[in-house]
Amino acid sequence: MNKTTMAEPVHVGLPEAEPVPVDGCDVCGALAREREQARRDGDLSKVTDLNVEMRTHQAAER
Repeated sequence: MNKTTMAEPVHVGLPEAEPVPVDGCDVCGALAREREQARRDGDLSKVTDLNVEMRTHQAAER
């Protein structure tokens, strides 16, 4: 007979705050506008994708 056990609990933190566009950055501005349109359209998956893209862009610019 196989004995099963429960997995360890999953610890989930709060989501990160949305990235803020850098003043004067055309890429950040475009991503922020697209993000707001996605939010108005109710496409929260796209909002998340754009947040990731903005964070990646900002990290590459450092």
